[in-house]
Amino acid sequence: MQRIRLRYTKRGRLRFTSHRDFQRAFERALRRAGVPMAYSAGFTPHPKVSYANAAPTGTASEAEYLEIALTEPRDPAKLRELLDESLPDGLDIVDAVEARASGLADRLTASVWELRLDGVDPADAERAVAAFLAADTVDVQRMTKNGLRTFDARAAVAGLETVPASADRPLDGPCAILRLVVRHVTPAVRPDDVLSGLRAVADLAPPVPAAVTRLAQGLFDEESGTVTDPLAPDREAVTAALSRAAGPAAATAPEGAGSA
Repeated sequence: MQRIRLRYTKRGRLRFTSHRDFQRAFERALRRAGVPMAYSAGFTPHPKVSYANAAPTGTASEAEYLEIALTEPRDPAKLRELLDESLPDGLDIVDAVEARASGLADRLTASVWELRLDGVDPADAERAVAAFLAADTVDVQRMTKNGLRTFDARAAVAGLETVPASADRPLDGPCAILRLVVRHVTPAVRPDDVLSGLRAVADLAPPVPAAVTRLAQGLFDEESGTVTDPLAPDREAVTAALSRAAGPAAATAPEGAGSA
């Protein structure tokens, strides 16, 4: 059985796609692409697809991950192309690698988010960020299935700063862009929780809902404060396996082979 790990995006209007809607669209794409899926046992077999830490509905993302199990080996690059062609624009498969290392979910320990606050002056946002980071705790409330819950939004935040707007996204008026790095903890701290915290400590209240995009997720490097590519260990393992396989062949090649 071959396992393939995929990175996909949710862009534009497709950011409003729920996780359940994406599951249905992805399973249709698997059928259209003729992927030889492995299925679970039992009375109602399901394709073996493992989803990891999906972004909340309404947020865009450049870094969503899943893993599929196949009954026949396939080239990851060609499989990525087939699946991407079978999904609607906005749900895009952008990377694929054969699973060769430990569990993917264990490598998703933090996320990098961009929060676009239209109508907010960057100087006001910078002051609010400073107040948030200076606080020992920032209690916020969120409604859960078990009722209203209060928790600390500050402890999970590994980084929060204002950044300049990108050249490809011009501003029509005042707008603050925040870059947020948050550890994956329990209970999960989401971007809207951090926005609630900014409102609590500095009365920062954007006049319109924030546009939120997950830029990356993976292992958090405490020394550099960065989030690393969770598929890198698989790529390195594949490269190492190819090198080992090529080694004996190169060593046994006759002397002078390939010379004129």
